[in-house]
Amino acid sequence: MTRLLVCSEPDLPSVNMRSSLLSMHDWEDLGDDGVNRYCAHGDTVMVSIPDTHIRHECLDETVAGFGIHPDEVVFMSRHSAKSGTPALTVHPIGNYHENDFGGRERTLVPAASATMTDALRRIVAYNDMPGTQTCVEVTHHGPWLDIPTFFIEIGSDESNWGNMHAAEVLAHVLSDLDPDTGSPVAVGLGGGHYAPRFTDIALKYRLNFGHMIPNYQLEGRDDEDVLRMLRQACSASGTRLVYVHRKSMKKPEERRMAELIASAGYEQVTSADLEPLNVN
Repeated sequence: MTRLLVCSEPDLPSVNMRSSLLSMHDWEDLGDDGVNRYCAHGDTVMVSIPDTHIRHECLDETVAGFGIHPDEVVFMSRHSAKSGTPALTVHPIGNYHENDFGGRERTLVPAASATMTDALRRIVAYNDMPGTQTCVEVTHHGPWLDIPTFFIEIGSDESNWGNMHAAEVLAHVLSDLDPDTGSPVAVGLGGGHYAPRFTDIALKYRLNFGHMIPNYQLEGRDDEDVLRMLRQACSASGTRLVYVHRKSMKKPEERRMAELIASAGYEQVTSADLEPLNVN
């Protein structure tokens, strides 16, 4: 498997993660394509782009023109939140509705479910910074590309973005990735943006999360639109399983979601259906 790591030059955490990775291994300089610079270590290729990653559409086509054909892509990025809470996060990308922050309207990028979930588990295991939030976020923003992708991020404001130790932690996560491709994949439905329930399930059970649809994306949406989102999320995650954060919904909405999942031919799973992780 070839994995492509993406460094955005205007993004400080992205640059710091690149610096940490470069110091950890011997990388072969592959040159540039006139715009983007490339280097490689084993099956991992790292590309440095001069612009903001969420607006850099069709990167897979760009790197293919340089002879790089990755199986999955990881964007190294900063995370922004009004809270300013120190954070290490991962999330899939795409837009359920508008594309105000890159990507395509009503279109999801394929999720690198197993690798993203492995990254989440390693973030939690490797993090040694008290007070730092570690979690999976739900699907949001661009760019668009056609191969499995996720973002790995340092947050949440300028006081945290320059944290070199946080960059080193995520560099170790990226270096040690060993996804469990034998575990089932599920779409997460319900909850909030920071998805604590899906994070908790991923840390306790053999389940890889792909795309996630939070409650705020469901609000005011009719059955047809919810089914569209559900079908897109399952297709882009390569699964027919859906895990619902039931306690985040009122009973009538929970029943509605269960009925829609069944009507689409998908299977709703609960923690009782899952195999616990063997934690040493």
